[in-house]
Amino acid sequence: MVVGIILGASIFIQPSEITRLVPSTSGVLLVWLAAGVLTFCGALVCAELSAVFPSTGGVYVFLKELFSPSIAFLWGWGMFWTMHSGIIAAIAVILARYAGYFVPLSEWGVRGVAVAAVLLLSIVNYLGVKPGSTVQVVLTSTKVAAIAILVIVLFVFGGGAHHAVATQAVPVHTIPIRDYFLAVGAGLFAYGGWHMVTYAAGETREAGRTLPRALVAGTLVVTACYMLLNGAYLYVMPVRQLADSHRVASDAAQRTLGVGTGGLISLLVIISAIGALNGIILAGPRVYYAMAQDGLAFRWMGAVDRRRQTPALAIAAQAVWSCLLVATNSYRELFTRVVYTEWMFFALLAAGLFVLGRRTGWRPRYLGWAFPLAPLLFIVASLGVALNQLAVNPRDSALGLGLLLLGVPVYFLSARTRETRKNAHY
Repeated sequence: MVVGIILGASIFIQPSEITRLVPSTSGVLLVWLAAGVLTFCGALVCAELSAVFPSTGGVYVFLKELFSPSIAFLWGWGMFWTMHSGIIAAIAVILARYAGYFVPLSEWGVRGVAVAAVLLLSIVNYLGVKPGSTVQVVLTSTKVAAIAILVIVLFVFGGGAHHAVATQAVPVHTIPIRDYFLAVGAGLFAYGGWHMVTYAAGETREAGRTLPRALVAGTLVVTACYMLLNGAYLYVMPVRQLADSHRVASDAAQRTLGVGTGGLISLLVIISAIGALNGIILAGPRVYYAMAQDGLAFRWMGAVDRRRQTPALAIAAQAVWSCLLVATNSYRELFTRVVYTEWMFFALLAAGLFVLGRRTGWRPRYLGWAFPLAPLLFIVASLGVALNQLAVNPRDSALGLGLLLLGVPVYFLSARTRETRKNAHY
């Protein structure tokens, strides 16, 4: 799940954005490595919290136990209406657009394929954790193998293209520090989704041991894939061409093997997108289920299918809302305005380790000598991503923050309703 969710379509798109900001071979690799190290720090934070709170809901449970139900509710509120459902819609549309390489699709055709993908994978995950996780294992194994083959092909057969790559004219030290920070922020988004494995803790064997190991191993595998793949891109493509490319993997393959490789690369992107989509669809409903159990979401979202032991109605609600976002094309504004806010919650997670230590005397099991440096570094990075978005796009960022804060009156209204019902019962 960790590898499958992170290794989505972004690695085939995001390299051009990072290279535009840092037009240097060594600079680009440095950015991807820095983003990987920071992601690993975040994974270690979640590993520690998963060992202490191995319950269904993951990040929601961590925030509730460390801070308050209201902050946890805001996380779940943002997840359902924008962050999680928006990611599902966005990846489904990317999948459908690449499917259009094989079968020409109109704009409505793209939306139809995207909706079908969301519904099909939601049904697979309704059938049980085992079918969903089996699909995840197959897809993740396939795309990691395909990425490995692509890297080998580019390095082995890319000699001619490599000799045609001009010497880089931009020295690393001349690139402004601000551009490095922007590039690392873009890289962190490409590494996004590592925390989602914690949502399914209640259905994981020995969650207190399994989840931390999955987080650590998964982020290391993804970092290795990203470093190798970007190294291969830069081996066969000039920096300027990489920066201007909208289909990086396809362009790199064509420079190495010639025209006619677009279908193979499109298939790789589709497999990667399906793998990410399946993992995200599997993870989200577990949070809504946990919220319903705490009385912070509609009670029907806590319903579990007796035969398959899955949160069936939460899966259905997520699927319906994600499909509506696809059909109305409204996910773009919602997602781009709100996605940065999750980094504020990530900073809270890292700060929660210090709260936990003061409150219970907790000592790190996985951070080891890296405590407290790793969580402090992750707090700075998380706040940096959020503040950078506010500085670059203050209007949309303010609107996104407003959408999230709409959950505050909803929380207190629901709390008041619960209290009224409780008093009436007594």
